[in-house]
Amino acid sequence: MASWGERLAGVRGVLLDISGVLYDGSEDGGVPIPGSVEAVARLKRSQLKVRFCTNDSQKSRGDLVGLLRRHGFDISESEVTAPAPAASLILKKRGLRPHLLVHDGVRSEFDQIDTSNPNCVVIADAGESFSYQNMNKAFRVLMELESPVLISLGKGRYYKETSGLMLDVGAYMKALEYACGIEAEVVGKPSPEYFQSALKEMGVEAHEAIMIGDDIVGDVGGAQRCGMRALQVRTGKFRPSDERHPDVKADGYVDNLAEAVDLLLQHADN
Repeated sequence: MASWGERLAGVRGVLLDISGVLYDGSEDGGVPIPGSVEAVARLKRSQLKVRFCTNDSQKSRGDLVGLLRRHGFDISESEVTAPAPAASLILKKRGLRPHLLVHDGVRSEFDQIDTSNPNCVVIADAGESFSYQNMNKAFRVLMELESPVLISLGKGRYYKETSGLMLDVGAYMKALEYACGIEAEVVGKPSPEYFQSALKEMGVEAHEAIMIGDDIVGDVGGAQRCGMRALQVRTGKFRPSDERHPDVKADGYVDNLAEAVDLLLQHADN
C-alpha cells in the first residue's frame, strides 16, 4: 500500500459519518467515542472543508444535531446531509404521497407531506415499530399499487449502539423487495446521488474528498464508487473481517477518528 502522504495528498474536503465514528448511540443518548469531539474541533480549525454525512433515520436532523452539541461537538444543521430531508424533497418533487414506516423521532421531517391515499412507501429505521403488523401494512400498500414505489432511507445491515449491534433498515427493505418483487430506491449511503449532494454542499470535487466511516460497504465502498477516497475507523460497527472484505478495500484503516485527523492534518495539504 502507498504511503499515507501519497494516499492523502490533495484532500480538500472531509465527509464524516456520525454513528460509530463520532459517537455510539443508545436510548439515553449514547456516548462520544474517545477523542472524537476534539478531532472534529481540530478539523474545523484547519483549512479542510468538513461535512457530516449520516444514514441516521431515527431522529430528525435537528434532534440529531442537538444531541451531538450536548455531547460537545461543534456542528450545525446546515453541515449535515441526512436521508429524511432528502427524501422529503423527492416526495414533493415527484408528487408522491407516502405510507410512512418510520420511527416516531423522524416523522416531523414529513410534516409538510400529504400522506392521504398513499402511492408509495417510505421505510426507515423504525426500531420497535418494525412489527409484523406494520410490515404487512406496508406490503399491502405496495401490492395494491400498479407501479409500486418503495423508498428506503439507507440500506444498512446493522449499526452499533452501546448495548451492542442493532438490525438496520436494509434487512426490512430487502424483505419488502423480495415479497413485492420490486427494487427499492435508496436515499442515503451508499447511493451515488447522496454522496454527490454532500460534495456539492461542501464545494469540492470527488477526487479532492475523503470519507471517514465505520461501514465498509455503505461508507467506504459507496464513497469510492463516486471517485472519493475513504478511510475505515476501527470503531462502531467495524469488524476485523472488514479488512479482508472480498469486494471493498479502504484507502486506509485507522483506530479511530482522532488518528484519521492526525494523518489528514499531517498529509492532506501536500
